[in-house]
Amino acid sequence: MAGFCLNDAITKYSSQSMNMAQVMLIRGAFASLFVGLLAWQRGALARPGSMLQPLVALRVISEAGATVSFLVALAHLPIANVSAVLQALPLAVTMGAALVFGEAVGWRRWLAIAVGFAGVLIIVRPGFEGFSVYSLAALASVACCAVRDLATRRIPEAIPTLLVSTATALAMTIVGAVLLSPMGGWTPMTGNSTALLALAAVLVIIGYQFIIMAMRAGDISFIAPFRYTALIWSILLGLFIFADIPDLPMIIGATIIIASGLYALYRERVVGRRKIVAESTGPTMVPGGI
Repeated sequence: MAGFCLNDAITKYSSQSMNMAQVMLIRGAFASLFVGLLAWQRGALARPGSMLQPLVALRVISEAGATVSFLVALAHLPIANVSAVLQALPLAVTMGAALVFGEAVGWRRWLAIAVGFAGVLIIVRPGFEGFSVYSLAALASVACCAVRDLATRRIPEAIPTLLVSTATALAMTIVGAVLLSPMGGWTPMTGNSTALLALAAVLVIIGYQFIIMAMRAGDISFIAPFRYTALIWSILLGLFIFADIPDLPMIIGATIIIASGLYALYRERVVGRRKIVAESTGPTMVPGGI
């Protein structure tokens, strides 16, 4: 989670000197290179045609929507606020699994979902003076991430994860290139800015790899609550790098979201059903472009 949040902080910092399309393009190019080499080394690119499988394509498209909306929100909102809204993702995945796949969700978890989204509304504050239209971009990112995670769960096991990651990273690079001109064009880059975006790509990959290692070694329902440490990292990074001080509605809303998510995890363990919320803490948990 520290790796993911440090990537977000670098991305937000980079947006001060270039538009987000350029950030997507450069970071995506580095991610494509790093993940592509890793996939090639492990033989995951033996069947590149699998990238055109419909569910893989749906995952890539939804990831593109999630990444664009997430980066737009991140460029204009405090990093802690965006991170807090993203913590509603497990609840959104649970709701989507119930509505789309017909998976059993009891009334207690439906109540947790409703309370969690009430916490999101407290942070977003629709209709109030503190409302920012960019909060809608953060909400759009959650929706796109939920579609992405639901599609990921149905991708055939024969398709290697690294192949899907490579396809996603390449797609993010292409989307960044397409949006570059509409978002303001190319800004000359220094060696430092290029190195920062390369570091951001590495941090995302590190975050993914550590999550995979944790999920292979431990129980997923035990690991899942650690996703909420992202909020702690985001608050600290926002405070020390961007001088963003969380306000009371943000703290209250984030607390409600986290409490709802933890309760939903608890209920899943109690009833012994498929761990829908816990699964969204897997390697697809954030819009990172891979």
